[in-house]
Amino acid sequence: MLPADNHVHSEWSYDTFGRTSMVAACQRAAELGLPSIAFTEHLDFADYGEGDAIAATGITPGWWDAMRPLDVAGYLASIEECRHRFPSLRILTGVEAGEPHLFAGSVRAVLAAGSFDRVLGSLHALAWEGRMVNSSRLLKLLTPAEAMRRYLAEVVKVIEGSGAFEILAHLDYPRRQWPDSAGPFAESDFEEEYRAVLRALAGSGRVLEINTFSPVCSVTLLHWWRQEGGTAVSFGSDAHVADRVADKFGEAVAVAEAAGFGRGRSLTDFWRC
Repeated sequence: MLPADNHVHSEWSYDTFGRTSMVAACQRAAELGLPSIAFTEHLDFADYGEGDAIAATGITPGWWDAMRPLDVAGYLASIEECRHRFPSLRILTGVEAGEPHLFAGSVRAVLAAGSFDRVLGSLHALAWEGRMVNSSRLLKLLTPAEAMRRYLAEVVKVIEGSGAFEILAHLDYPRRQWPDSAGPFAESDFEEEYRAVLRALAGSGRVLEINTFSPVCSVTLLHWWRQEGGTAVSFGSDAHVADRVADKFGEAVAVAEAAGFGRGRSLTDFWRC
């Protein structure tokens, strides 16, 4: 049996653009025999809210025009409908909080509006010349290596500056857009920066995601995670279409097992070493 998919997006995430639905994702999960699926919808903010640290910086938020608030009531109603339609599948609620260290007040307000089983923390955008920009742009504005180092340094700030999330999603997000002109991406080139992230995450007692929309991390990186004190991993497809639910999970499981991680106390638990 494949592990639970703890990172899936449905029509309630602003960037799926009508390409998927919660029902379709549940059907796919049931076909694959997954023990559970978590709908971790995007929680990003285009403006300041009360208690948001970014308000004091003068940095302009809203790095993408497509960003929309999460309709919590509609989302939770859809969850209940799917739980009724798919009684054999455990369906978990969740959000993926973007830049939670900068939007603590806004994140807190949404989390107070419902019950969420899985809260992911992620970093998509960084400050550049007074505004937030998608980190992939920095690969063009800086040397790719400098952009990656700046990104990983900011992930440490995400961990140290937010206690709202349990799972760190796609720790090396810009790697998805790594330019061919920079040569093959090598985790070893950034070992010190990766270890700083993993050390901070382990020290906070949280969970590292093996994200399969990104290039799947290496066994070596998961060894670094263990060496820095990490004890648990979560599997996340980051699916934005139903066909990608649990995509590449066979590869991810093989990597996790080779690094010494195995199934937890239940089929829906995180994998642990």
